[in-house]
Amino acid sequence: MLEKDKLRKADIFSGVIFILFGFWIISQALKMPMKDSWGGVQNVWFVSPALFPLLVGAVISTLGILLAGMAVISVGGQEFGRLLRWLASSQLIVFLQTNGVIRFYAMSVLFFGFVYLNLPRIDFFLCSILFLAVFISMFYFDDDRLLKKLFAFYLAGSIVCLGYFALGLSETLEATLPYPNDWLAVVFIVSYLAYAWILIRQVPALRKKYRTSLVLAVVPPFLICPVFKYFLLVPMPTEGLVVAMLDAIWYWDF
Repeated sequence: MLEKDKLRKADIFSGVIFILFGFWIISQALKMPMKDSWGGVQNVWFVSPALFPLLVGAVISTLGILLAGMAVISVGGQEFGRLLRWLASSQLIVFLQTNGVIRFYAMSVLFFGFVYLNLPRIDFFLCSILFLAVFISMFYFDDDRLLKKLFAFYLAGSIVCLGYFALGLSETLEATLPYPNDWLAVVFIVSYLAYAWILIRQVPALRKKYRTSLVLAVVPPFLICPVFKYFLLVPMPTEGLVVAMLDAIWYWDF
């Protein structure tokens, strides 16, 4: 029964997240044209591309409202008030510092950095290597102490990269250094791997896991991506330093 009450309390937060996510989808869909003219033909509203995301956003928001409402009814007003008091207490800070929540932080920052920070600006091979190296090492070592240190290092490096991109330094450096973003990624990868090695070099079992992580981070991108690039003729999301080197080898452009 206690476990069910915990789940119902969690449903309140899940419902609020679904509500906000649904509203965000609706706000983005409203930016799409409901009517437009193509070649002199006026399109009517019911063929607008905005209808489907509007429907999806409305359904998600409605389900979120139902989920949160049923959860509040299930736990009762008194229990809901106790939950609100817990959110305003110092126990929330303690909870946000638990190992499980820090793992969530690490995973969220890693995916956010890969998709929104690195992928649009850095060679896809280097993006993949950085993502796999960090992801595998942080979780494969299975040590919360190491995870916190590796996550802190990756977060600090991501903040540096964010400042570098925000200040437009890549445009300044391109005049003297080809592919400056990719060289920055190489420095980031090497620095992260060196830091991880320093942390685990005294433990034989972790050294073996480190070697495995390194192989799994480097080999798959160079096995899979060239198949798409040169056989299926699918361009990489961002092509830079590594793709230029592979192009030179593939087309023997020396």
